[in-house]
Amino acid sequence: MLGYKYGRTTQSDPHISPMIEHYGNASIRSYTDIRHAHLYANVCLKWSRVTLGSFSKVQAVVFLLGLTLTFLILASYVLMWDKKGLLLTPSPYHFKTADVLTNATAAAASAVERKRTSIDMKRLTRLIQSKLEYPPRRVPDEKDIIGTDYHLFSAIPHHFLPGVKSPCWYEDFPMEKSRDPYVGNLFAVRSKNFKIICDRLASAFRQRPHQRDDGGFSRMRCLPYFYIIGQPKCGTTDLFHRLLLHPDVKFNIMKEPHWWTRKRFGYIRFKDGFQESFPVEDYLDLFDLAAYNIQESSAENSPGDRHHLTQLITGEASASTMWDNQAWSYLHGDREESEPPFLAQDFIHKVQPDAKIIIMLRDPAERLYSDYLYFKTANKSAEDFHQKVVESVQLFQSCLSEKSLRSCVYSTSLSNSMPVRLNLGIYIVFLLDWLTVFHREQILVLRLEDYAANLQGTVEKVFDFLNVGPLSKQAEAALTKRPLSNTRRAADRSLGPMLPSTRNFLWEFHQAFNRLVSLKNITRREWIEKVYTPHLKCQVFVTRF
Repeated sequence: MLGYKYGRTTQSDPHISPMIEHYGNASIRSYTDIRHAHLYANVCLKWSRVTLGSFSKVQAVVFLLGLTLTFLILASYVLMWDKKGLLLTPSPYHFKTADVLTNATAAAASAVERKRTSIDMKRLTRLIQSKLEYPPRRVPDEKDIIGTDYHLFSAIPHHFLPGVKSPCWYEDFPMEKSRDPYVGNLFAVRSKNFKIICDRLASAFRQRPHQRDDGGFSRMRCLPYFYIIGQPKCGTTDLFHRLLLHPDVKFNIMKEPHWWTRKRFGYIRFKDGFQESFPVEDYLDLFDLAAYNIQESSAENSPGDRHHLTQLITGEASASTMWDNQAWSYLHGDREESEPPFLAQDFIHKVQPDAKIIIMLRDPAERLYSDYLYFKTANKSAEDFHQKVVESVQLFQSCLSEKSLRSCVYSTSLSNSMPVRLNLGIYIVFLLDWLTVFHREQILVLRLEDYAANLQGTVEKVFDFLNVGPLSKQAEAALTKRPLSNTRRAADRSLGPMLPSTRNFLWEFHQAFNRLVSLKNITRREWIEKVYTPHLKCQVFVTRF
């Protein structure tokens, strides 16, 4: 009856909504237990008045909704770079942490980011090359160097003991200090191992003080015979410990005192600010174990033993010595100088002009990636490294547009601003500056790639440079079998290599400095090309360090 009253027929009418059929068949009582029957009739009356025109409006609305949905789906493809799922389909990454990405997604996201932070390398290369012809470094006058630290140059004599290979001398020593010559040593305060050695040396000194002819007392002091000066993450730690296996290279107590670059100025970590200055006496204490053994070459030893003891050498391997001169900016921040007035090599050369200098380098891109993995503590990834490289190059480019190349390489403010230590890989600037005070015959430059490929041969080259005898067969076996030191952590190795685009980007950046080799020190060009340029051309990348 209700269906007939509101136009319902026994056959389905294509112009009537299916919803009308539903309401027509529904039981009023079951639906309106608490309502009046005429309310339901009004609803049905409204549906019966649906016309062809009003139905077309519904179709238009549905069409527009469908078009909007299609647009959103297409937009999701573009925005998400993921054509495997729809916008309304939950991504499997929604149920994982944000760091878990598939290789495809990570590559796509990395591509987008690289495109967004792209740098005009041709423009940057032209800028670098325009800065290569800077004036050579002016070495400070000797009196100016001495004037910065009179105590340092009064504590170390101008001449060393003849017949002793290491730079050693006898220092007057007051007897009242003989009970413990190492009391208050700042290195001992911060190193338990060195404190133990100091206690043993103090005991030996009390038992056998060295008495002069005039009745006074003295003790032997020594400077390092050689310095491994850099660079960080280039295998200096491993080389240092292998050198100690030679019987003539012994009694080294601390690998990296960082005295010439930081601690003598009162800095341990620059971010912690000024601490307290480590006096030169504390630095010399580090080599007293070698000095004590050399001093034992007395008349009671056989001539053979005496000769051997006098040939003992010692050294240190602070990887900051080659490049770190930031202390000057902290001590003299009020000055307008764009470059440090003095470099570490000025002081080393003044007290020890015959010092042997060893430098270890590696492919600058790989050095930077290893440096990033070692010093960064959290959220490391190849993509994050790429972004930090781009930011660092942008900052370096900004500096170079206003200042000289040397100013930017040594700039403390720039170094503190860059998220990765890009400037440490501009080896040629540091090499040329060390050559302003030391002869090239005093500097041995090694490549980590060669060291990894031919360990024994490279170490033998170092022994020849230090003028020490060959190893015994037993010592050779121990040297080659010794495990690698300071290698890349397992968690860092699991991150894999840097992105190929990052390596190519760094290649282009460092390639621009090749022209500096031909512009500076023409008489040394062949030597510099052999020790520097191959790092840019080397295709064997060492990832263990």
